[in-house]
Amino acid sequence: MDLRWPRRKRWFAAAGALVVLVAGGVAVGTATASGDGGSVHRSDAMLDGAGGVRLDTSYFTSGGPGRRPAVLLGHGFGGSKDDVRGQAEALARHGYAVLTWSARGFGHSTGRIGLNAPDGEVADVGKLVDWLADRPDVRLDAPGDPRVGISGVSYGGAISLLAAGYDKRVDAIAPRMTYWNLSDALFPNDVYKKLWAGIFFSSGSTPLDAAPGGDQTPGTGTGTGTSTGTPAPTGAPTGAPTGAPTTGAPAADPLCGRFEPSVCALYQRVAQAGKPDAAARAQLDALSPSAVGSRIKVPALIVQGQTDSLFTLAQSDAMAKAIRANGAPVTVDWIAGGHDGGNTENGRIDKRVTAWFDHYLKGETSTGTGPAFRVTRTGGLNSTDGSVTLRGASGDSYPGLDGSGSRKIALAGSTQRITNPAGGAPPAISAVPGLGALTQLSSLGAGISLDFPGQIAVFESAPLRDGAQLTGAPSVRVKVATDAPDAVLFAKLYDVTPGGKETLPASLAAPVRVVGSRQGATVTLRLPAVDHDFAAGHRLRVVLSTTDLGYASPAAPAALTVSLASPTLTLPTDTGLGADATSVAWWAWALPLIALAVAAVLLLTGRRRVRPRPADPALAAVPLQITGLSKRYAKSVDQYAVRDLSFRVEPGQVLGLLGPNGAGKTTTLRMLMGLIRPDEGEIRVFGEAVRPGAPVLSRLGAFVEGAGFLPHLSGRANLDLYWQATGRPAQDAHLAEALEIAGLGDALERAVRTYSQGMRQRLAIAQAMLGLPDLLILDEPTNGLDPPQIREMREVLIRYAEAGRTVIVSSHLLAEVEQTCTHLVVMDRGRLVTAGPVADIIGSADTVLVGVDGELPQSAVEKVAALPGVATAVREEDGLLAVLDGLTPAQFVAELVRLDVPVAQVGPHRRLEDAFLTLIGGSS
Repeated sequence: MDLRWPRRKRWFAAAGALVVLVAGGVAVGTATASGDGGSVHRSDAMLDGAGGVRLDTSYFTSGGPGRRPAVLLGHGFGGSKDDVRGQAEALARHGYAVLTWSARGFGHSTGRIGLNAPDGEVADVGKLVDWLADRPDVRLDAPGDPRVGISGVSYGGAISLLAAGYDKRVDAIAPRMTYWNLSDALFPNDVYKKLWAGIFFSSGSTPLDAAPGGDQTPGTGTGTGTSTGTPAPTGAPTGAPTGAPTTGAPAADPLCGRFEPSVCALYQRVAQAGKPDAAARAQLDALSPSAVGSRIKVPALIVQGQTDSLFTLAQSDAMAKAIRANGAPVTVDWIAGGHDGGNTENGRIDKRVTAWFDHYLKGETSTGTGPAFRVTRTGGLNSTDGSVTLRGASGDSYPGLDGSGSRKIALAGSTQRITNPAGGAPPAISAVPGLGALTQLSSLGAGISLDFPGQIAVFESAPLRDGAQLTGAPSVRVKVATDAPDAVLFAKLYDVTPGGKETLPASLAAPVRVVGSRQGATVTLRLPAVDHDFAAGHRLRVVLSTTDLGYASPAAPAALTVSLASPTLTLPTDTGLGADATSVAWWAWALPLIALAVAAVLLLTGRRRVRPRPADPALAAVPLQITGLSKRYAKSVDQYAVRDLSFRVEPGQVLGLLGPNGAGKTTTLRMLMGLIRPDEGEIRVFGEAVRPGAPVLSRLGAFVEGAGFLPHLSGRANLDLYWQATGRPAQDAHLAEALEIAGLGDALERAVRTYSQGMRQRLAIAQAMLGLPDLLILDEPTNGLDPPQIREMREVLIRYAEAGRTVIVSSHLLAEVEQTCTHLVVMDRGRLVTAGPVADIIGSADTVLVGVDGELPQSAVEKVAALPGVATAVREEDGLLAVLDGLTPAQFVAELVRLDVPVAQVGPHRRLEDAFLTLIGGSS
């Protein structure tokens, strides 16, 4: 039941789409796909499934003659064979014969959806294995027994498990993000997972006559889509629900669509009741891999998602324990994303699946299959593009959800009385399908969780003295008393910062149904299994809610009393996990040697050292003076990045450096900071000539093109580390003053990986302000900030200049420059266009635009034009435009009121944007 976007076409998915149905061709044909490692030959055909169903398939091979192992690739629920074509081609190039197919009811395949029923979808896979056994290019272990492995995601992952349990010819499996017991997945602890069940059923309820491949629906084409009582595979449980289409099934059912009637009836019954019944649980149990768990004895690579409220880590845990108990090799990999969204690490996992099959299908025992257990962790944000950085931790054994060890955390909280609201509304929010990218940021302080007062009981720890790494499912014992027949609680474990901000790791909640008892029933709550690092100083907060958006809770209102039966939270840990080693490229070793060689050449052949120009005492108080500055492009005689640029900046000014792209602003700033040398002219900072390494540069602070911070360190630690690198005394940093100006507050003590973009920008400004430099240079300081953050940044810059220091800002936000800067320098094509005070360049002091209510008669306009101190007054579409000659704007407004002009608003007629476009010629 993979409800994520198909991997190859993920960028086409709309934000609200949860299922993509890809229609494929039904005609038999061949195609050739090229790529790395040689061309891939693809043959498309409609093959016979069980009970007369026709399956749309594609067969991929590459290379010359000879037999090779085979791989079956299954797709997710709502998809088709096309979703796995990329992986199929890669495996074919690697020496496998790969067969993909659209499961019955999807793509162009016929039949009805039976949720991987034994005599339906599982029997279909048996037919496909039969077909592989007859291929001359597939390796055989025995007549009719091909060497074959199966992999798939979600719905396709479950079929790999079921096929291994029903068909002894399967040699290795790699299920990804799938279920072990469908009843436990959709009815955890007897609570109905209504949101996921509804999405799942809707994605398969398209009527048969409207489904892709409609010419193959029952009663048409070559596939009848009906069952004639084909027996289930050997070992199928007695009384298992039929998955293949039944004889006499209606051609189309507007309520059931492509589902088998028994599956449709199950969903409708449970959805209306709001809770599962015994028959529904038994039916899903029989359809689950757990029903044949004791027969799955092949090597299994189990991949499960952490941001997955549909198939949680508990499903993969039960899967791993059962298969290992059968004596088969098992490896477990917890990826970052899941059915809720996020990064599913397809590239890494595809390679691992290939290595797994190399080892167990090709018999390449020298090929490593990776660690027995690996978990992906969030390593902060990439400062260049804002993406989440992932890192891995591995161990030699899988610890399970109880961990290889545990840590006891004391909880506090009094007995609390909470309510279940009538109708279960409004519901609390934990996970929302499709928002896994945001869910993944929960470890960085972001999230979407929401709880309502009166519906929750809260128990909390003291601040942690030492950090705690949780890997597994925590547990706590509580006592619940209620007069209602039963109650449903949703347990969550929050991470609470010293500032009080709470985040819900992986955005998961664990539901539990409690039998009603006036005296109180003691329940051991198993909280969601996650991997999360609780930092020192943070608190752990256990929240028990009576509602959740993803689940059905009792509709009748009820009151509950909740208390701690034991004041201890048990936190599973795995101290055996170590960070994955990263391979070092060859150039990492070669670069130091190359650098030494280059340094030697420069020392031997370098130019004669240029004697620095003497300081100019007359400019000792002038922060910046640029005179005749020019810089040519490399290998160019007459093309300039900057040409004959001259301007001067005085103390206390906030100077805006403006210009279109290519104007030369960045080149000018680089020369100003001593990063590149000018070809002509000079730059003087407080009278000293600027050159690379000039001592006067210590009076200059800069933030250009982003600042690199260590994400695991706090903001304060990053600033301390930066200042230590300057080699200057600690007392010269003036850290307190810089922080007060930047206004970071308590956030300074948090890890930088938890910062928003706005906080990172302000930390970068604070870093540039260390030492309180007399000249501060900022390139796009408001980039990525929202309007409130932009306003705060504006106030920071103004406060900094008020002390007599100087600020130079390069920005594209003209409205912000107009409100922040006192002076402007406008450049275009490397040359100075104009320089001066903002008010002079805008020229708005004498021209005002008056907005009026209603129609303004011409007689009123003439009276205004005749006023002393008014040069002209004309009627405009937006109101009245006047040029003042002696009157101030305030006096002018008073005169308008005296003349009964209905004034609605008054403002300058010309903005900086207008002046800027006029100066650079508009289209530039």
